[in-house]
Amino acid sequence: MFEIVKVTLENAMDLVLSHKKASRLGERLKLTISTQATFSTAVSEVCREVIDRTDSGTLILGLFKEDIRYFLTAKIKYDHSVTIIPSDPGFQNAKKLLPIVNQYQENHCDVIELKLGLPRSINITSEKLRRLAELFANEPPYTAYEALKLKNLQLHEKALAREEVLEQFKQDSEQKNEFISLASHELKTPVTIIKAYAQMALLEAKSECSPKIQSFISRIEAQSVKLTSLIQQLLDVSKIESGKLDYKMEAVDLNSYLDETLSQIKHTIPNNNIEVELGRSSHVLLDKLRIEQVLANILGNAAKYSHIGSSIKLNSSSENSHIIISVKDKGIGMAKEDIQKIFEKFHRNEGVVNKFSGLGMGLYISSRIIKEHGGDIWVESKEGEGSTFHFSLPV
Repeated sequence: MFEIVKVTLENAMDLVLSHKKASRLGERLKLTISTQATFSTAVSEVCREVIDRTDSGTLILGLFKEDIRYFLTAKIKYDHSVTIIPSDPGFQNAKKLLPIVNQYQENHCDVIELKLGLPRSINITSEKLRRLAELFANEPPYTAYEALKLKNLQLHEKALAREEVLEQFKQDSEQKNEFISLASHELKTPVTIIKAYAQMALLEAKSECSPKIQSFISRIEAQSVKLTSLIQQLLDVSKIESGKLDYKMEAVDLNSYLDETLSQIKHTIPNNNIEVELGRSSHVLLDKLRIEQVLANILGNAAKYSHIGSSIKLNSSSENSHIIISVKDKGIGMAKEDIQKIFEKFHRNEGVVNKFSGLGMGLYISSRIIKEHGGDIWVESKEGEGSTFHFSLPV
């Protein structure tokens, strides 16, 4: 069967639409008015039986070739759960109007098929069939109801396409996160071993090797530390994306915590002086290791993008029910467009990619940690003058 037009049978309005479509197909085949009426009425009678029982039927109108003769054909499909028998009124009326009315199963559906032989004088070609299908596909809606139905169908198809894209994106994202997690775990062990052996070699080298060899080993140890940090960031990103980043929350005196933490972080940025000015202390609920990670990242960035020997200022202040911690540097600063993207995953300014190392994950991880502590994080910056990073924690 060559399919020309399809109508979904959902309610009584589709009964009118089916009748018009069937009649219009007969008209375009140049059948007599009485033949058009006979065929379209028979189609309507069977469609009514289906619509009365279900809202998921389908009418397909087209032409079927048997030997050398063409038949005008209507297939009305419906679900197995629907029962239509030959003694039903619509079925009976269709049989009175048309010579061929069949009922059978096809592709897990029940089908009632109506056939009307076309006069041999009607010349049917493949080109004519194609044009008929195009005419129905491109003609305007017959009724306002059909226009609304077509619009709903388009919206439904767009929604389905969007769901497919989102589902594919979700699967790709999950596979990516799984790969990052597995790769990071696999890398972590050999890098830790390299770091340990480099530290042991450095101790031995101090008494037995030349300064040049000691310098080489020191570089190996320094790079293994950097690689360990990058691997940990990859693991954190993977955990954040999958919602598995765990927190061990505890109440702490913030000033005491900051004094202790900063004394450790200072050793990681020996080329810059950290000036600390803390306001009134408060008790806050936080994960010590995660907030240390945030501080280390912000202070590390301040040192990275500042001149050697320049000062970095850290202060805290109270505002409403939050403590705000600020880190100010006199580094290279940022343009307005970078300020808007600085906390996005993997974002790095094109001007610093070749000058400074990093993957653009630290601030993204820091922002997620602060937000999951119930706080906020933001930055003020001006190119050539430096940046000030602020984050808040609820008291």
